[in-house]
Amino acid sequence: MNFEITPLTLAGACQDKSDALIVLVSEGFLAGKDALSLLIAHALEAKDLELKAGKILAAYRVPGIHSPKIWLVGCAQGTPVQVKTTLSAVMPAIKSAQSKKLTVVFASAPQTPAVQAAILTVAEASYVYTTTQSKPVGRSLSLLKLGVPNLSPVVQKTFDIATAMAMGIEVAKEWANRPANHATPTLLGEAAKALSKAAKFSCEVLGPKEVDKLGMGSFMSVAKGSREPLRFIVMKYQGAAKTQAPVVLVGKGITFDTGGISIKPAAEMDEMKFDMSGAASVLGVFKSLSLLKPAINVVGLIPACENMPDGLAVKPGDVVTSMSGQTIEILNTDAEGRLVLCDALTYAERFKPKAVIDIATLTGACVVALGAVRSGLFATDDGLAHALEKAGDQAMDLCWRMPLDEDYADALKSNFADVANVGGRAGGAVTAAKFLQRFAKAFAWAHLDIAGTAWKGGAAKGATGRPVGLLMHYLLSHESAHQNEVSPSSRKVKSDAD
Repeated sequence: MNFEITPLTLAGACQDKSDALIVLVSEGFLAGKDALSLLIAHALEAKDLELKAGKILAAYRVPGIHSPKIWLVGCAQGTPVQVKTTLSAVMPAIKSAQSKKLTVVFASAPQTPAVQAAILTVAEASYVYTTTQSKPVGRSLSLLKLGVPNLSPVVQKTFDIATAMAMGIEVAKEWANRPANHATPTLLGEAAKALSKAAKFSCEVLGPKEVDKLGMGSFMSVAKGSREPLRFIVMKYQGAAKTQAPVVLVGKGITFDTGGISIKPAAEMDEMKFDMSGAASVLGVFKSLSLLKPAINVVGLIPACENMPDGLAVKPGDVVTSMSGQTIEILNTDAEGRLVLCDALTYAERFKPKAVIDIATLTGACVVALGAVRSGLFATDDGLAHALEKAGDQAMDLCWRMPLDEDYADALKSNFADVANVGGRAGGAVTAAKFLQRFAKAFAWAHLDIAGTAWKGGAAKGATGRPVGLLMHYLLSHESAHQNEVSPSSRKVKSDAD
């Protein structure tokens, strides 16, 4: 899908020739003399249009307005959340009408974050997965034009970031939605290489021999039961001087998780294709970086493999040696995510990072604690935690900080190794984070447990692309102020993620 932003008043919107026109009407609306203003004013006076977020009034072929299909929608004070609610309510009608060109115009000057909300909501609502369908019917919408009364540099910058985020989110969705046989570790490596072809990017994909040389015994133990060879993917983006310490993102890449010998129940096991959503989010972030090219350095690490119950698979009670030299007693083979992440965290030390953030669909316990609204956030550094919380708020990709009290580590004690990989049901999300913390003492570290937010089940089954938005806002907060200047001119952006 293509995105465009342009200065557009209601009078200008009357001349717009898109297939469909959505007008966001907020409190304080002042009518002009154009056809759209008069239509809105009459509808408000007759109380056929309410300004409560999500209230919709449809019109068709109104004299003086070129777009044949018109939706007037109330968005209250026009906050980002209200704009999201409003557009989410009207987009099913746009999708049903098979509109190809859509214009969304703000009747009044919008709050700047509302511009981001509009772009992300339309992109989300129009997204369609087609990769493995024999007769795919993709999204009908090919162009979203966003009209604002005044196009300031700040609004333009917001538009640029939002469109890049939307494209990154769709890359993350694409790879998380693919069935495991279409998203193997090898294919993830190829996807990473494809994303790293641009200037300032590089990618290295390590196989079993290289990983063995590194001493990643914990990671290798998870892959033993699968015929699909593991891959350790190292992506780099250098947008700043080499002397600037990078942020390292570590994405859990379990491309399918049966639970191994501690096998999962059959019901809903198909959803374990989403267990590489952390890895997919790293791919999505690198897509967004390729479009924005900010003045920062970022490293992406993806330990990718399957967790299968083969005769060679690791067994409950086995003890393995991690890259750090710490030994691990594997009490439950279904707690495999932390086993691949711990070696990746040790590997991250070589980059002398500013911060390391791992992203993982790690625990069902986090789903119980926070549901599907907020991702779980664990951090050893208060500044890092606050920055991630702020980024989540800005992206409407929310997280919630969880505790890391040392007392929780007692549950991981083992009689046969330095640490056990599970600590029982109580506080399961916390003990999983405490396990990872043992391997993250050399840098500021945060862990995002996205088990409840990475995908939706039921009739709406599919990946959400979270937390690409959160991560992008966090990364961009590091960019130098002088590189935040943008041109106020209209800009078009084309997505190749369709």
